[in-house]
Amino acid sequence: MARTVFYTATTLDGFIATDDHSLDWLMTRVPGKDGPLDYAAFIDGVGALCMGANTYEWIHRYSHDAAGTATEAWAYAQPCWVFSHHERSAWPGADLRVTAASVPEVHAEMVAAAGGRDLWVVGGGDLAGQFLDHGLLDEVIVNIAPVTLGSGKPLLPRRAELRCLESMPSGEFIAARYEVVR
Repeated sequence: MARTVFYTATTLDGFIATDDHSLDWLMTRVPGKDGPLDYAAFIDGVGALCMGANTYEWIHRYSHDAAGTATEAWAYAQPCWVFSHHERSAWPGADLRVTAASVPEVHAEMVAAAGGRDLWVVGGGDLAGQFLDHGLLDEVIVNIAPVTLGSGKPLLPRRAELRCLESMPSGEFIAARYEVVR
């Protein structure tokens, strides 16, 4: 059965982005490779993904030059839903589905598209929290970076009961996998 997973990185003080939604702090660090929490192994099992508008816009800005030309290809072969109430910048070759639909409605669409593979909530923390609120989040996999921001966008801005399934060093990060306790 497909799982819905919030796979992300966080700072030691629990922020996934700066106050202005930047992930620049993360781009200077590389988690370890291999092992049960390795990104390459994780993405191979993902059939569909989703992200919030701020996450998408940061990825778009980071991967395009000042003229708007892509400097990097879209990183995902899977269909991606972008939760937004506004139009978003296009990305040629990407299977993007901008939506203002409810989380349960989009979750059902993602399950159908994923073909039995996992669903990935890329970010942000509030979007992952909305999946949690609807009982649709199964796991949180987090790579904890050795950096603090002091303030920013929290990892998961609501109460959640989690059970640690595994944890391990991963390069300069600590990787941990939690199941959501229902």
